[in-house]
Amino acid sequence: MDLAKLRPGEKGRITSIGAIGPMKRRLMDMGLLVGEEVKVEKVAPLGDPIEVTIKSYNLSLRKKEAEGIAVEVTT
Repeated sequence: MDLAKLRPGEKGRITSIGAIGPMKRRLMDMGLLVGEEVKVEKVAPLGDPIEVTIKSYNLSLRKKEAEGIAVEVTT
């Protein structure tokens, strides 16, 4: 499952980052690393952007970026 498919309030643990090159580096610099837990706070009405909490700070991602991040749902 990818991060874009999580609903507000759901949590997931990052299992892989599918982006390559500068995009992957950018996501990793923002703290999106394999093994980190992420929680979806809210999704804009049209699905873009997606606001998530990771490492106790809020981060807004475009749907295209979130689709490249694989997560496993946690409770």
